[in-house]
Amino acid sequence: MAFLGTAVRDYRYGLMRDMMDREGYDALAFTQGDFFQFVTNFATDVQPWERPIVCVVPRNGEPFAILNELSTNHWRFTLEAQHLWVTDASFYAEHPRIGARLPLASQWAEVVAAKLKETGLDRTRIGVDAGGGAFGKVASLLPHLKIEAATAECRRLRWVKHAEEIQLMREIAALTDWVQDRYRENIRPGRLVQELDMSMAALMAEESARRFPGEALEILRCWTLSGPPSCAPHGDGRSSGARIEEGHGLVNIVIPRVNGLVVENERTWFCGKPSQRQIKLYEASRAANEAACEAAVTGQPVCAIDAAAQAVLEREGVAELILHRTGHGMGTLGHEFPEDMAFNTRPLIANEVYSAEPGIYEWGLGGFRHDDTVVVGKTPEILTKAPKDIARQTIN
Repeated sequence: MAFLGTAVRDYRYGLMRDMMDREGYDALAFTQGDFFQFVTNFATDVQPWERPIVCVVPRNGEPFAILNELSTNHWRFTLEAQHLWVTDASFYAEHPRIGARLPLASQWAEVVAAKLKETGLDRTRIGVDAGGGAFGKVASLLPHLKIEAATAECRRLRWVKHAEEIQLMREIAALTDWVQDRYRENIRPGRLVQELDMSMAALMAEESARRFPGEALEILRCWTLSGPPSCAPHGDGRSSGARIEEGHGLVNIVIPRVNGLVVENERTWFCGKPSQRQIKLYEASRAANEAACEAAVTGQPVCAIDAAAQAVLEREGVAELILHRTGHGMGTLGHEFPEDMAFNTRPLIANEVYSAEPGIYEWGLGGFRHDDTVVVGKTPEILTKAPKDIARQTIN
């Protein structure tokens, strides 16, 4: 089942209750789009800095949400699909000249304060996913309310995935492997790089319609860098008109999100026979990727993933070509928590999910990077299974 069900809801809310017990909070408030989705199962359709939102989860009692009127029918669609985890929702308006059916955006803090008072939370201690912002104004209206930024503890909620989340990520990973196979069929000299990526994204949409009908697909990236521009991990800023040429190495990225979970799948390719230098750097990056995946072992430090990849690149004599850490957490966001892989010494926990994407970049030649999505365990599980042997990654 592709959508996240009540077992995931109960798991996440159990983590929240444990956090509240541990930290002494009476409720948690989530104001950022990614956290709002994490606790409601609703794909947010606004920028919270522009149209504030909040979901409050009490230690005792039912959660409630306050949203902008723009989300009214989207919320209703999600409710009718029986995907929502929060049913108590109220809305505010941004149309001051269309009657008084809803409170106005300028009254947002007052609306939240009134709801907290109605639910008996106006004299409590509430942890918030981010400091400042619109929610910070609520405290001035409720003198007995204590609001505390609890960003680090809230991020911790998202480290370990439920079994149903991991199963959905397996299914998403299989979709990305399918897309990588389509790249293999379509890379050729002379093709516009952007046109290739848009064609692959269209194929992904068609295949997703077969695999995940009626679910929420977001194609975050089908993106390729070809030739020397790939020596910059994010390109040279001159993508329009760029074409694949014979002899180019290519680095591509396939990143979809389905029902609020993200998987990354990146591969290096050659259009035509690679040079000896390209082969050396390719094999070094591939070995580093494999070492990183193998290091995602329960109980080892988070930084062991990065260290394993770096050790390979140092052994191969190419460590000076490293420009970034080996990866990051995966989940609701593409760049999920923890984001400090290279410096994080806490032990890895079973069922955390990481990207393993060591890369090396040589000026004038290009980039070399493979990225797999891997689940931490006694034996790590690599979700993305697209080939990485150089023979299949060379298009002749």
